[in-house]
Parts: sequence; structure tokens; C-alpha cells
Amino acid sequence: MKYMLLIHSGAVDEQGGAPQCTVEDWMAYDKDVREAGILVSGESLADLVTATTVRVSPAGERTVTDGPFAETRELLGGFLVIDVPDLDAALDWAARCPGARDGGSVVVRPVADFGGPGDSGDPQSPGASGGSRGSGDFGG
Repeated sequence: MKYMLLIHSGAVDEQGGAPQCTVEDWMAYDKDVREAGILVSGESLADLVTATTVRVSPAGERTVTDGPFAETRELLGGFLVIDVPDLDAALDWAARCPGARDGGSVVVRPVADFGGPGDSGDPQSPGASGGSRGSGDFGG
């Protein structure tokens, strides 16, 4: 079953990164996930100062806000989609993630499978939705 791991950092340093996680921590985790053969996709997000938020009012009016926000306590830094047997396995991988340390968190959510046309539900079958295995990079 596919699960998305939403990686939120706690405190951030001057460069917008999580100071408690080293590049080596992320490289080791990336290697472990890849070697386990569970990585479907994953990406790091660009620095927070590149963020843009869009909100639409009930009247349909669009508001766009730039940049970092003082009220933000946890910052979404990246995500992984993993394919593991069950929630317990997904939680184990989330607990191993460097982003879960020292005030950070990893939110684990099952990926909805709506079974589109030609999709047998098997992520390896031709026509299956869900992207290619092992694509993308993530890290600190």
C-alpha cells in the first residue's frame, strides 16, 4: 500500500533548513529507503522564501501572499511516497526519517487509489497510476 510521508521541520536556521539534520543523515535515510525498494517518489521543497500561498474567498476572489510567515511553526520541507505492506511499516519508516527529530514531524497518510481506466491497482502494471518507482530525490 502506498503512503505519503509529509516531512515537516521544527525550528529552522538562517538558511531555512533544519539544523538538527545533517546532509549525511538524509543521505543515509535516502540510501536505506532506496535499498529497501519502497521508494515510489520523493522531493525536497525549495527554500521557504520562494513560497506563495493562494486563497480564494467564498465570493471567488483570489488572494496571493508571498514569502515566509511569522505564524508558521512547522514548515513542509519535502515528501516521500513509499510502497509498504501496511501502516505499521509506514510508521516505522517515518520514525527513521531525520525530519522527525528534534521538533520536526512526519505526517503519514495513505494515498487514495481511485483505480482509473486500465489501472489494475498494481503499481507495476502498464497503465497504473502513481508514478515511477525510485524517481525523485529528497533530503536536507
